[in-house]
Amino acid sequence: MPIKNRLAEMHAEITGWRRHLHENPELMFDVHETAAFVVDRLKEFGITDITTGIGQTGIVATIKGKTDTSGKVIGLRADMDALPIEEATGLEYASKVPGKMHACGHDGHTAMLLGAAKYLAETRNFDGTVALIFQPAEEGGGGGREMCRDGMMERWNIQEVYGMHNMPGFPVGEFAIRPGALLAAADMFDITITGQGGHAAAPHEAIDTNLAAAHVVVALQSIASRNVDPLAQVVVSVCTMRSDSEAHNVIPQTVLLRGTVRSLDPAVRDLAESRLKKIVTATADAYDCTVEIDYERGYPITQNAEANTEIAADIAEIVAGKVDRNTPPVMAGEDFSFMLEERPGAYMFLGNGEGAMVHHPQYNFNDEAIPAGCSWFAELIERRMPAA
Repeated sequence: MPIKNRLAEMHAEITGWRRHLHENPELMFDVHETAAFVVDRLKEFGITDITTGIGQTGIVATIKGKTDTSGKVIGLRADMDALPIEEATGLEYASKVPGKMHACGHDGHTAMLLGAAKYLAETRNFDGTVALIFQPAEEGGGGGREMCRDGMMERWNIQEVYGMHNMPGFPVGEFAIRPGALLAAADMFDITITGQGGHAAAPHEAIDTNLAAAHVVVALQSIASRNVDPLAQVVVSVCTMRSDSEAHNVIPQTVLLRGTVRSLDPAVRDLAESRLKKIVTATADAYDCTVEIDYERGYPITQNAEANTEIAADIAEIVAGKVDRNTPPVMAGEDFSFMLEERPGAYMFLGNGEGAMVHHPQYNFNDEAIPAGCSWFAELIERRMPAA
């Protein structure tokens, strides 16, 4: 059977875990209740090697196969944190916490890895060790980076690492992947433009920061249209424009612009940063304003290793019958990229069916995808580390 029978039997139980997590979302590194729930389930499965506090609130637990002649260790990762969004689904198991919601499906990712963990702890039909990685703070906090900084890969001798993310709009239970860049590097910028405030009736006596900021916003779009190869990808988005005045008749002293730069190639990433700084500085100067630029490099490119992509795709084909092996890259960022910088591995998309996109107040993880996701995790371990 493509979907493992035992995991199909566990579907209702895993769905219950997922909905419990959905009702009780936590943000960033503050996932103490979620982590405690995960640890309790792991102990119930008979797993004894459980380490907490990795990357502040992350968990690494290991399961030994029936044999360990290979010495191989494979990491499987799920993220645990939610988003600061007010839920608008109306579900009976909707978030009980105002202003917090599992709007990206991390509740589903955690539940699926727990399901695979229970199956693997029961069967142990493999030769080697699986490292279960439950990560905090994917949504902007860099929890994957912090777990790596705590020496996770070396401490548990992890040699390969795999993860997955649900994808609304893909048929439920189907898989998609590509070798190389799958998700973008996501960098952030704060631009503070300072001029001279004044009365709206006398703009000639002021230095209009709104005017300068408007030209900066427009000029930044030339990075994608005129600086980067049209066959490459870059997205420069100014997402916040805020002045120090809300009055109808005041020209503000300062304007703050905030946004992101996303790219799929290291050279493009460098070029975009360089051009942004030059364009902003020159444009502000043209309008007699001064400028401060705070540019922060965020999550790296999520780069799938070619050999591991083939492995992940082959397993997905066993589970689902087919797989898209060359899905288009996505310009969102993902901090599983930090783990892929340290070890070869692959990141897979799992179809969530029709419905609201992630990060939307009406998004909901599709529980019908659970057996496929659990089976992919489990089959990956059994095929990659076959029993001796």
